[in-house]
Amino acid sequence: MKNYYTVAVSMLAGAVLGGTAIQGLQAQAKPKAYTVSELETLDAAANAAFVTRVQAAQKTAGGHNLNTGGGKVVGLEGTAPKRVAITEWDSLEQAEAFYKSKAWNDLAPERDKAFKTIRRYAVETVK
Repeated sequence: MKNYYTVAVSMLAGAVLGGTAIQGLQAQAKPKAYTVSELETLDAAANAAFVTRVQAAQKTAGGHNLNTGGGKVVGLEGTAPKRVAITEWDSLEQAEAFYKSKAWNDLAPERDKAFKTIRRYAVETVK
């Protein structure tokens, strides 16, 4: 009978430790973030070349482009921008780091020829 108690207590202790470990891992996970860029195309040819380069740079930095640039934008309330580009990031810090990076800053001359940025911001998801 004593062996049954030992096994039961061991199983209970294992479940408690496992639950605590999982809870701790989930608490460490950062919420995803999305960058939203509202744009106006200035030069279609320059824009096409720039998009390829910026998507490659974003991918290298850990971003996932949602392929919204060039898609139809419909205003539901207020005025819709002409073009919207959305990128998913693993965290807000990762998104901020990319937009402060040398890779992004090196693309500035091409970016300025391709389009005009109306507004750009990052949004963190809520847990």
